[in-house]
Amino acid sequence: MTVQTRKHLTAACPTMAAHIKRVGPLPWPKPETTDLYESLIRAVAHQQLHARAAETILGRLKTLSHGELPSASELLRLPDESIRACGFSGAKMAALRDIAAKAADGTIPTPTRAKKLSDAELIERLIKIRGVGQWTVEMLLIFTLKRPDVFPVDDFGVREGYKILYGLEAQPKPKLFAEMGKIYAPYRSMAALYLWRAADMAKPAPRSATAK
Repeated sequence: MTVQTRKHLTAACPTMAAHIKRVGPLPWPKPETTDLYESLIRAVAHQQLHARAAETILGRLKTLSHGELPSASELLRLPDESIRACGFSGAKMAALRDIAAKAADGTIPTPTRAKKLSDAELIERLIKIRGVGQWTVEMLLIFTLKRPDVFPVDDFGVREGYKILYGLEAQPKPKLFAEMGKIYAPYRSMAALYLWRAADMAKPAPRSATAK
């Protein structure tokens, strides 16, 4: 977190300022990749699966392309049977096919091209892909592209963190939450990271394996 970001968030709200002081500086999570095509493949694989199971499926997919995720053209050439054998459902296989097609036709921009597109332009492009919604794109904007001003109002963890941090009885509704979050602009992505942390800190500690 930059000094400028910290100063802005602490000045924007005393509650957030106290939380930042308590938690300390948060590093931006290191992305698995900076390529949107690969990030979308990974996102689809992880949908409704535990991380370990998703990584196992992705590992099988990589074996079909010399240890790397197949390129868009390679993926389009793979037989359905090969993709299914990796562990992808029919719906996820269809999503992978559409991701590959959208990468091939330029809908999914290259990393260089993505830098020239706004958050809104990227959302508009990518939500056209089968199996990809706005929340998924917002996660890519934050964690893959490190965009500084994304506020995922539909994310349970961010809303839960806000509820806990500000002592609310219930999570704010997305439309109202979007208005509330404007005080953090233009650093709403970092604010979201701190709200996620607030939610995590409120979770009960896991019981020891030896606990009775």
